[in-house]
Amino acid sequence: MSAAHQTDPEFVDAPAATTAVVFGVVAMSEVPSFFDRTFSTLPAVLATQGVAIVGPAFARYHGPPSDVADLEIGFPTDRPVQTDGDVQPGALPLGRVARLVHHGSYGELGTAWERLGAWIAGRGLTPGDDLWEVYVTEPSPDMDPADLRTELNWSVR
Repeated sequence: MSAAHQTDPEFVDAPAATTAVVFGVVAMSEVPSFFDRTFSTLPAVLATQGVAIVGPAFARYHGPPSDVADLEIGFPTDRPVQTDGDVQPGALPLGRVARLVHHGSYGELGTAWERLGAWIAGRGLTPGDDLWEVYVTEPSPDMDPADLRTELNWSVR
């Protein structure tokens, strides 16, 4: 039995947010190293430009991932970042989303996304192509994965 648990899904109005991101189209097996590269680059660029991080890290997927993920990884910021190498300005969209909060390891996020998709469909709606994870709990090497909290957001049509 998994130590993970999830809140009940709900509809919420997500606020728009200015972001600084790194875009990528990567094989699912390469996603962890893409995250590592992004998080080793992005904070330094923001610090150099004096742009403040104003919320937790996120990964926004442009369509549900399959063997390949089309995504952007970043942080909400107090103002737009200037393009610097792979770092670009971005935005999280304003709008109604289905949201579920997952408590547990990142390895169980696929199951949580499936649950959220089924919940949306069960209400006669169609999941959109815009979905993102907000990493509410910052991971550390010595933490218990059961303590991680990830907010899943999925646009609906």
